[in-house]
This record gives sequence, structure tokens and C-alpha cells, in this order.
Amino acid sequence: MMKLTKKTAGFIILGALLAVALAGCQSNDATPPATGQNTANEQSKGEGATNANAPASESSKEKGAEAIKEVEKEGNVVLKELAFVYNEHTIAISDTANEDQMEQMLGKPDNLKSHTYSADDGTNMDTLIGFTEKVYTYPGLEIKTISIPEGKQDSIFHIEITDPKYTTVRNIKAGDSLDTLKNVYPEGKLLGNGAPDEEDDFRYEPSNYVDVMSFHIKNAKVESIQIYSLLD
Repeated sequence: MMKLTKKTAGFIILGALLAVALAGCQSNDATPPATGQNTANEQSKGEGATNANAPASESSKEKGAEAIKEVEKEGNVVLKELAFVYNEHTIAISDTANEDQMEQMLGKPDNLKSHTYSADDGTNMDTLIGFTEKVYTYPGLEIKTISIPEGKQDSIFHIEITDPKYTTVRNIKAGDSLDTLKNVYPEGKLLGNGAPDEEDDFRYEPSNYVDVMSFHIKNAKVESIQIYSLLD
């Protein structure tokens, strides 16, 4: 009876050892898939990080491009601000305009003068020798153009307005009040003391200090408007 019991116990112990061994094998067999799954998750996370960075980089480039466009846009806007409007035509400083184009936009001028600068013309404008200046005169409006040698097109460099039918692109005209002018052109400033009963000039200009719009003020009203570009 004792022998049988010992033998039975031996079988039980052996069976337990086999069960443990089998459990170990099953545990080892199950490990690789789990490891493989973790690796795939890590790769997925890595790819996700890479993709997340890519749009950010592209977004930065787009913002940079927008900034450049904005700068270019502001430059163009400034140039177009230095202009006046007549019969749906916007005429600005630096626009090219020959005699035919001027007549199409403004009609035939009352007077047209042309002068080509030379060393002996008595103007002492040596830097403009060879340049041709034209002056178009209309009632309440004078426009000057200049063309450099070698057949280049005429370019507008000076405009003077005294007639209210010619308005700036912000709709300011001769006869408007100084207060209206200040409200419409808050970037501008009075050059003198600015006393309302005295004459003064109200200047609007971009940062290049070359292109200028100047409003002559008399009795607290806009008497005339000059838009001009300084010639070198």
C-alpha cells in the first residue's frame, strides 16, 4: 500500500513538472507576437511623429511665403496710394503714359510742353542731360512726365491738382476740410504749427522718402494736392 502510494505520488510530481514545462513553452511561444506588436506600435508612433512634423514644416514655409507676398503687396499698395482718380481711371506716380494714353484718360490737354535737358539749356540739371520732360496742362490739373534716353517710355513723376473733380484714391479732393483729411489719412502729418487759420502742408509719404503726397492747407481746407517722386 505504501509502495503504491509513493508510486502514485511520483506520477503526480512528474505530471506537475510536465505541466510547468508545457506552461513555460506556451509562455515563450506567446512572447514574440506581443513583442512584434509593440514594435509595430513604436514604428507607427514614429511615423506619426514624422508626419506631424512634415505639415508643420510645410506650414512654416507657407507662412514665410505669405509674409513675402504681404511685403510685396504693401509695396504695391503704397505706390497705388500715390494716385488720383478721374472717370474710373487711376493715374499714379511712376505710371508710364505717352501722349496718346494721356489723351485717352484725360482728354486733350490745354497745353503740352516738351523739353530735352542739355548741358547748355541754362537749367543746371546735369543729372538729367538727355532726359525729355513733358508737361500736360488741364484745367485744375498739371502732370509732368520724363523719359530717360535710349527710347524708354515716359513716366509720370509729378502731379498737381486744384480742381475737386480729381480725387485721391481715398476720395480726398480740393476743398475738403483739414479734419476730414486727417481722418482719411491718419498716417500723414502737418509740417508746420498746424494752426487752422494759417497755411500749412499736410504730408503723406511711404518710408522711402522719395515718393510723396502733399496737401496744401489754407483756411483749414485743402487748397491743392501734389503727388510727386523726387528725381535723382
